[in-house]
Amino acid sequence: MASRAMDGPDRAAERLQARAPEMELIREAQSGSRAAFDALVRQYEQQVLRLALHLTGSEQDAEDIYQEAFLKAFRYIGNFRFECSFYTWIYRIVTNLCLDQLRRRKTRREDQAVVVDHSGDEIDVLASVSDNRSFSNPSKELDRKVLGERIQSALSKLTPRERTVFELKHYQGLRLRTIGEMLNTTEETAKNTLFRATKKLRTQLAGLR
Repeated sequence: MASRAMDGPDRAAERLQARAPEMELIREAQSGSRAAFDALVRQYEQQVLRLALHLTGSEQDAEDIYQEAFLKAFRYIGNFRFECSFYTWIYRIVTNLCLDQLRRRKTRREDQAVVVDHSGDEIDVLASVSDNRSFSNPSKELDRKVLGERIQSALSKLTPRERTVFELKHYQGLRLRTIGEMLNTTEETAKNTLFRATKKLRTQLAGLR
């Protein structure tokens, strides 16, 4: 029992130790070191750009958000309180900028049936919203352009927040607790938002099963 009781504190200590170099960089950046901040940028720039591209579907918007996110992070690095990882903090900034961008426009990218997730693997939108009923691979039955149009239409029915939660969960591989933190809400609220998004997508894509 004692050993099991120590698992929690031990894991927390390991996570803290793993974050130590990053925390030191943040402290140096807060003290005015541009080199330290640049090191943080290099550590996360590809992830930030990929997230912005997934959420906005536009290379131009992703580039703009990438620039704005790190400018904002540099400006407010002094407000970082070490209550979360820098990863979560910068993702929160990017996510909110993407949400603002999505709200400003009515149209969305022409989504493909297959996209690339956070680990570089391909993921099928239809598989992400499957309710486990057996159905054959749509790519073998339907023209990819028609399929892409249907998926684009289905995703466009989601609210910006629903779409963001769905993509953060399925394409970025983030936990609902982390998503909740990024959106300044609770894990339960993020879970409910994901449920609504998935239900809407199932309804919209039902004809493709």
